[in-house]
Amino acid sequence: MSAASAELATALAALVPAVTPRTAFGQTIAHVPVESWLPAATAAHDELGCHAFDWLGAEDAGRPGAAGTRHAVLLHVLRPRGALGLLLRTELDDGTALPGVAALWPGAAWHEREAAEMFGIALLDEPAPRRLLLPDSFQGHPLRKDFVLASRVVRPWPGRLEPGEDTTASPSRRRTAPPGVPDPSWGPRRENQEDRP
Repeated sequence: MSAASAELATALAALVPAVTPRTAFGQTIAHVPVESWLPAATAAHDELGCHAFDWLGAEDAGRPGAAGTRHAVLLHVLRPRGALGLLLRTELDDGTALPGVAALWPGAAWHEREAAEMFGIALLDEPAPRRLLLPDSFQGHPLRKDFVLASRVVRPWPGRLEPGEDTTASPSRRRTAPPGVPDPSWGPRRENQEDRP
């Protein structure tokens, strides 16, 4: 991210005092408390000219069973003049609803519904969003860390066990080939070699 984008985050912090710009590894992120999420997004849109929506994403930032921050939501918008990007980040606890920004950037509606469906993030503007990717009968939120993968239940994971998993039933430590690589005992067939031209 350029220095001009860092200036954009600093300008947002001047407009909304709750915003804290932080730079790490050459990238500036405007950290926003969830209660200031909509005012910060509105200021970015109306005052700073960030009229182009790029993406909105979420991550499961918590540890299963631990108290504290559960999700981080990131919003990336662009100011067309100069092609400057602004990255906003907020953190949510379980049960805290995310104010929607789809009134400012209509393209954000799909991304917000995806975050609600895949991570279980509650949306303030749309308490029961329609499903986008999963069937209505699907239970759970598959991108959360505490979601149990059906394949792990049916067959044990061949690699290293995760904390809390049973160590008595661990698989052998034989080397496994990457997916798609045939077993070393498999080789070319020799029975029909004399039939080849």
